[in-house]
Amino acid sequence: MAAQTRSLVAFAHVASVERSIAFYRDLGFEAKNTVVPHGRTAPVWAWLESGRAELMVGLADGPVDASQQAILFYLYFDDIGRTRDALIACGHSPGEITYPFYMPGGEFRLEDPDGYVLMLAQA
Repeated sequence: MAAQTRSLVAFAHVASVERSIAFYRDLGFEAKNTVVPHGRTAPVWAWLESGRAELMVGLADGPVDASQQAILFYLYFDDIGRTRDALIACGHSPGEITYPFYMPGGEFRLEDPDGYVLMLAQA
């Protein structure tokens, strides 16, 4: 019998956990848990949640190279147009909404502060 995965949570290495918490807050995420080691003032790890979406972010050991982020994170929303407008109002620069054959409800691209590519979509 094959192993049965219960859930999968992405873990992204970031240059600043605080900056990532602030960025993902604009996408509806809340920091449900953080770790601030003794002697430090800023978190080095955080667990973020928005509905059923979960993401861990942790302080990278070295520089984060945006050109090396070779993974896409898909985030799903009920109203892609309203989502894009809200992000623009928060000061972000999302891409234009496109309607590829695999996403007839529309999708657009947004990069987080570390260069991770977020594809925001309406299925």
